[in-house]
Amino acid sequence: MASLIEDFIDTLTKENEEYQTLLEISGRKTPIIVKGDVESLAKITDEEQAVVDRITVLDKHREEVLTDIACVLNKDVQTLKVPELIKLLDRQEKEKQALSQIYEKLKVTVEEMKTINERNRGLIQLSLEMIQFDMNLMQAASSGPETGDYNRNGAYIQGSFPAGVSRFDSKS
Repeated sequence: MASLIEDFIDTLTKENEEYQTLLEISGRKTPIIVKGDVESLAKITDEEQAVVDRITVLDKHREEVLTDIACVLNKDVQTLKVPELIKLLDRQEKEKQALSQIYEKLKVTVEEMKTINERNRGLIQLSLEMIQFDMNLMQAASSGPETGDYNRNGAYIQGSFPAGVSRFDSKS
């Protein structure tokens, strides 16, 4: 059991390190989003994906170790959570303290990730809205108002002006 707990703590520690890396990358992404540098954003997204892939592997291993721990403790793996596991380690003070510390660190890191991701999501949303606004503005400018032309009898001449061309007629 002790080796399973150590493996679990080690896996959580590695996950926290990877999340810290992801946090640093996400922090670097914010000014890139603000600048609208799509090329740099693509590079940093590739970097993020590599870290996410490593986290996925660690997460799978963590679940496997937790399943093994649940079997040893005769607990349901679906209901066995880290705080409960910490409580069950009363007689193993060293492991209990190590697990508590890494659990708290991981919670803080994940909260920071959520905050940065929300900020970046908001910035991306604003960028998309600005792009949409610019596109609408350009579209409106290129399809200017069609004005009519009338002959001497006051009859409207259909299609006398091409779209986007306007004419102001003023008689003094």
